[in-house]
Amino acid sequence: MNPPLFLMLCECICTLISSFLSCLSCFSFCENGNGRVHLFVSQACLKQLSTVTKVQFQNIQVIENPTPDSNIIKQVEAQIPTLHYPKPETFSRGECTQNPVTFFAILSMQRSGSGWFETLLNSHINISSNGEIFFPMDRRKNISTIILTLERVYNLDWFNSASKNECSAAVGFKWMLNQGLMEHHKEIVEYFNHRGVAVVFLFRRHLLRRMVSLLANSYDRYAKLLNGTHKSHVHSQEEAAALSRYKPIINSTSLISDLKEVEMDAVKTIKYFNSTRHMVLYYEDLITNNTKLEDVQEFLGLPKMELTSRQVKIHKGPLSDFVKNWDDVVKTLNGTEYVSFLEADY
Repeated sequence: MNPPLFLMLCECICTLISSFLSCLSCFSFCENGNGRVHLFVSQACLKQLSTVTKVQFQNIQVIENPTPDSNIIKQVEAQIPTLHYPKPETFSRGECTQNPVTFFAILSMQRSGSGWFETLLNSHINISSNGEIFFPMDRRKNISTIILTLERVYNLDWFNSASKNECSAAVGFKWMLNQGLMEHHKEIVEYFNHRGVAVVFLFRRHLLRRMVSLLANSYDRYAKLLNGTHKSHVHSQEEAAALSRYKPIINSTSLISDLKEVEMDAVKTIKYFNSTRHMVLYYEDLITNNTKLEDVQEFLGLPKMELTSRQVKIHKGPLSDFVKNWDDVVKTLNGTEYVSFLEADY
């Protein structure tokens, strides 16, 4: 007997003895040798006294399965966040135990908008971004203390004002490049890949503006211009105006090399962490393009919400208003690849 016909007969016999089902369809396939397959569909309806069998023939072209492209597979996998189900030691997640969590880290430099970006993220009901956890030296004195700190954060055993704990759907922090990240990048990349940590690079295109912000912030650490209090970020136009009155002097002699160094640090960081699941953001794009925040939420696998922040930009307006030796800066940058920094960017 033809094997496919025999198989079809056996399947239909099985249908008859399954009397608890009202109706069951049986399928079998037979190749005719020329690259086409006949599909047999047998249907036994047990509500009737006699079995009615309907056989239909469909021609299905046999197509050879394509060889999977490893690069395409990697690209698809890179778009899918790794989900985790943390079991914190310090509290119970309760009804949110079955809610998955995405791990992330924001890799950035000081005065690149990371503080503002974090307040935006933390306005999302399901995101907990825990700030500069590696600012204290004792947490980054060696790779062991770094890993222990990371484990506390991703196990949801880290508590601060940003913690949403039980029902967090994404948990992370911001990590400045000069806080042990570059010194231990190999071990950290290995940890990120092993734990499925999503990396968000946040840099600033306008490096001269970043330099002005950095110098002004360093000055205020000691001057404490706001009623004897140092503030890196402000929430009112009055506070912003008070801080922006200080005009730093930029070292024009080392300006070009300083800008190149910062530029190369960003390039080096992306190269080191290129094997991780990551996205690259620029501060300027976050300001001018609202869809970038939607991209971030999608990257983290979160429902999209409108993100808000109370922070107010300090140095708003042309840079010439905020640099004491602006003429020297203009002379230094004219005719160089950084001449565009002399123009207003937003």
